[in-house]
Amino acid sequence: MEWVKERDLLIAQTLAFVQSVNDRKLGASRLDAKRWADSRIEAASRIEAAPISRIEAAPIDATKPIEAIKIAEPPTNIPFSVPAARLSIPVARPSVSGDVRAEIQNRVASFRAHQQRFHREREEYCNATLAKVRVVSMPPI
Repeated sequence: MEWVKERDLLIAQTLAFVQSVNDRKLGASRLDAKRWADSRIEAASRIEAAPISRIEAAPIDATKPIEAIKIAEPPTNIPFSVPAARLSIPVARPSVSGDVRAEIQNRVASFRAHQQRFHREREEYCNATLAKVRVVSMPPI
C-alpha cells in the first residue's frame, strides 16, 4: 500500500501548492493546507492491508450442476415484420434562436468573403507573375 501513501502525499503537496498560490492572492496563511496534508499522511500510515493468507475464496457447491444459459426465442405464431413507417426515426432539429442564427450567418458570410478575397489576390498575383515571365521570355523582335 506504498502507492496509496505516495498518492496522498502528492495530493497533499498539490493542494499545498494551490493553496500557496491562492494565499499570495488573498494574503492568507498556508497552515490549513499543511494541517490537511499532515492528517492525510497520518491517516494513510494507519491503513494496513490484509495478508493474502487471510483472504478466503467464496465457497463453491460442486454438487450443483451449472445451469445452461437460456436464450429467449420470439413467439412463432406472430409474424415478425416492422412497418416501413417505423423504420424511419424522426430526428428533432435543434432550435437555434434568431440572434444566434444571425450571428452564424454573419460569420459564414464574412468567412466566404475572406476566402473570395484570397482567391482574387492569388489570381492577380499569378497573372502578374505570368505577365513578367512572358515579357522576359519573349525574344526581342
